[in-house]
Amino acid sequence: MSHEIQRVRNIGISAHIDSGKTTLTERILFYAQKIHAIHDVKGKDGVGATMDHMELERERGITITSASTYLEWKDYHLNVIDTPGHVDFTIEVERALRVLDGAILVLCAVAGVQSQSITVDRQMRRYNVPRIAFINKCDRTGANPQRVARALRDKLNHNAVLMQLPIGLEVDHEGVVDLVEMKAIYFRGDNGETIEEGPIPADLQVEAEAARATLIDAASMFSDDLLEAALEETVTPELIREAVRNGVLSLEMTPVFVGSAYKNKGVQPLLDAVNAYLPSPLDPPIEALDLENDNAAVSLESDPSKQTVVYAFKLEDGRYGQLTFVRVYQGTLAKGDTVYRASTGKKIKIGRLVRIHADDMEDIPRAEAGDIVGLFGIDCHSGETFFGDGPRLAMTSMHVPAAVISLSVTPVDSKAQNNMSKALQRFTKEDPTFRVRLDPESGETIVSGMGELHLEIYVERMKREYKAEVETGAPQVAYREAISQRGEFNYVHKKQTGGSGQYAKVVGYLEPIDEAEYEFIDKIKGGNIPTEYIPACDKGFQAAMEKGRMIGFPVVGIRAVLLDGNSHAVDSSDMAFMVAARSAFRQAFTKARPRILEPVMKVEVEGPGEFQGAIYRTLMQRRGNVLGSTEDGGFARVEAEVPLAEMFGYSTDLRSETQGKAEFTMEFAKYAPAPSEVTKELREKYSGQVAEEDEK
Repeated sequence: MSHEIQRVRNIGISAHIDSGKTTLTERILFYAQKIHAIHDVKGKDGVGATMDHMELERERGITITSASTYLEWKDYHLNVIDTPGHVDFTIEVERALRVLDGAILVLCAVAGVQSQSITVDRQMRRYNVPRIAFINKCDRTGANPQRVARALRDKLNHNAVLMQLPIGLEVDHEGVVDLVEMKAIYFRGDNGETIEEGPIPADLQVEAEAARATLIDAASMFSDDLLEAALEETVTPELIREAVRNGVLSLEMTPVFVGSAYKNKGVQPLLDAVNAYLPSPLDPPIEALDLENDNAAVSLESDPSKQTVVYAFKLEDGRYGQLTFVRVYQGTLAKGDTVYRASTGKKIKIGRLVRIHADDMEDIPRAEAGDIVGLFGIDCHSGETFFGDGPRLAMTSMHVPAAVISLSVTPVDSKAQNNMSKALQRFTKEDPTFRVRLDPESGETIVSGMGELHLEIYVERMKREYKAEVETGAPQVAYREAISQRGEFNYVHKKQTGGSGQYAKVVGYLEPIDEAEYEFIDKIKGGNIPTEYIPACDKGFQAAMEKGRMIGFPVVGIRAVLLDGNSHAVDSSDMAFMVAARSAFRQAFTKARPRILEPVMKVEVEGPGEFQGAIYRTLMQRRGNVLGSTEDGGFARVEAEVPLAEMFGYSTDLRSETQGKAEFTMEFAKYAPAPSEVTKELREKYSGQVAEEDEK
């Protein structure tokens, strides 16, 4: 278990759907001798990819959960996480990037930078993750790595620099030219396991020399030694590698590699690049919060001898109970050790400690700073920190996007009810973007998530893993209510019931804000409302925002300003001011031109150019606003913004209009005011529901 920490690499493989992430991971495992046969991602051979270990993943040929493995490559110890491409499972990418030191951004040599490439890149920037790029599928018709590298620069603002050139493209793709060593590399044998090196083909010599000059020019910005050597024409491969590594670690350079994972070309040099250029746990700065010292920032070190700090980034319901994936940031974790939960201070004893390889595991006695391992027998939520003896430290939490779609789920009988409860409890612990609530009026269980596919997968898992037969209601969009102008309130709450009564007066206004969901400002002068009642007013406003007056959805984008008021020495109380604030909010809300906001999705549709008109038609029919389109090599891509309410069943329509040849991705873009006809329809529907409930 002991290894030099500078030879550890914690990396993720991220990309747009169908760029070949899982295929690439399968080849990496094969060349590192973690598996002894290569299997197809789509499961055509009845086995499926190693990292897609869920039955649903193999059936659908997609990655649903991020899978972790470890391997050795040329004396380096690699922890590798393969992440999903579908935006519905974006939390899997978030949690992986939260604990990784570096990443491989996979791009398709034909499609280039796609919508999810942009999303994944944004997530990498959020966590300051250095990355190298791999342009995959160079064997495909229409492959053009040079164009993809330009798109990396233009669309993602990367300082993208080619480290290799392809030898042949499409059906003629044979190997790569290494621009650092200036040699050709070919991949022979049934599975590309035999590497053959040779001189650069004559027809590529001039292009290779020009590309190497570009590489040296870009890399010399990160090394004075390389700049000096370039001027003296004494450049060595070691100087280039050192400079490129400096550029990658500073997040100011993205080295680009090429190949075809499916055809077993270019994978071994990519692994060499992971060793050479991506950071070890010693390189990135690590910060925790001291919970006992006003959340002061504390610098951590990847040092096995210091206080233990461990971050739980993922949970799974394993065969032997809850499996908790953790990253050890500092210190050492050993079987039998005692650690504490940062959120509760509760003491926990470490039982079983495992190294994870997809759905297999190997028991280990200890893990050190920089390791990613699994724990059994620990009760916690995703995003929990554990610490050893010393200050009460917690890692900063991962970004959790808001849910945009809801479904009602109803069990068919009492047995299904019990099983459904167990399943929902498990899923909400595993996935912070999967939310469950009970509708107080209808009594229905409502589940919310990131998209139709997200909820569909969880409903299917309930049936398969928990034998919970459930029926689902129509999908419900997460609308919001807002105001469009200032609305004033002047409200007196007075109630006399014998003995002490209730009295509170509040005066002020509500106004719309864009930058936050809610803001409270106290402008009371002269103590007309005693200081101790001000927080009660704040709570009253927030309580009123939980359910709007138009269609019963939460209210957002409100600034509540309290200007004046009055109190009574005997009859005023926290409760009286909470009730007054809640009623005042409703009074002002109706004056402030309330409106309904609907979630709008960014939709990207890709398909053959001959269907571009049909794609436009399908989007326009759904109130889509087309932002732009491109056509390259007979392949069209259309970007649009479409209200989520109009996207249900879109995949069926798109397939029928394009003979099944187009595909789409969508992700949440923004909330926007709903048109008047939609607002009218929603209000009428809500009024009908309220009337029905009143009759009951």
